[in-house]
Amino acid sequence: MRALTFIVGTGRSGSTALSGILNAHPDVLSLNELLSSVQSRGFPEGLLGGAEFWRLLADPNPLFERMILNGVPMPEFVYTRRPGRFATETTGIPALSLMVLPHLTADPDGLFDELEKQVCAWPERTAAGHYEALFDLLCEKFGRTAVVERSGFSLERVPLLRRSFPQARFVHLFRDGPDCALSMSRHTGYRLIFLLREILARTGAERVEDLTEEQVRSLPPELSPLLTERFNAALVLDRDLPAAGFAALWSELVVRGVARLEDVPAPMRTTLSYEDLLDDPRQELTRLAGFIGVEPLPRWLDTGTARLDGSRRGASRRLPAAELEALREGCALGERALTCAQGW
Repeated sequence: MRALTFIVGTGRSGSTALSGILNAHPDVLSLNELLSSVQSRGFPEGLLGGAEFWRLLADPNPLFERMILNGVPMPEFVYTRRPGRFATETTGIPALSLMVLPHLTADPDGLFDELEKQVCAWPERTAAGHYEALFDLLCEKFGRTAVVERSGFSLERVPLLRRSFPQARFVHLFRDGPDCALSMSRHTGYRLIFLLREILARTGAERVEDLTEEQVRSLPPELSPLLTERFNAALVLDRDLPAAGFAALWSELVVRGVARLEDVPAPMRTTLSYEDLLDDPRQELTRLAGFIGVEPLPRWLDTGTARLDGSRRGASRRLPAAELEALREGCALGERALTCAQGW
């Protein structure tokens, strides 16, 4: 039976590199950022026909399209670096094409067309049932036996994934808190998340979608344009945002994420430290392979070891002392939660 594993975490923890390493294993179907691509709309209630399910995969992600349109794309957007026939300014880039399909093939447009023909003909199923069928279809096409989905900023989705895929396993990938928070502070996507969270804090709204016109008008000029279709990229790229604020965000995500993972049965969850992966890649990749249900092939271990780059390790320790101390204070709650989780 095909094994299914979700690698979850805060993001900025070496997860993109890990997706590439897993994709190099001949038995692993590595689904890169599938959950991020479809976001919350990807699991509607009830039964869906094949054509309805395909729209969840094929319709462009509105937030990602706005980021591309306004000159603040994330580095994870693979399709924009190797463009095909889709473009934000004309057709829109299908959600599945932006990060998932280019990770699997050099011809993402061809695979998109192939999947569309088959998926649209599928009978009614739940969303989870459709995803299972999609995993089977891709495993058969690429000759893989185990599925590993990896998305950044994914700890929040653990309860949904547990309900949708009760047999799935979970790997919590994490990184040194100050290093991770510093990386977040320099990343386009997390800077935008930080600013949108500031908007919600100022207005008291729970979701950006719930903001009233009056609440939007109350925002300062450096925030309100972010809610429009077009905005100046400098509002995201050039604004001075405190790294300590990203440390607090990291701690919040980790504390809540560890609590959610504690509800997963112990045999179905494990942890993976990015620092441990750098220190002893062969041992950690061997352990990971065993957990997801594939063999730790020697050539694959060689490939994985060669792909790891530790040059950014300890980046926070090169900051001025006061900035580093602020990061450490902000990360303290998350670090304690991770220490408790090591008892798993």
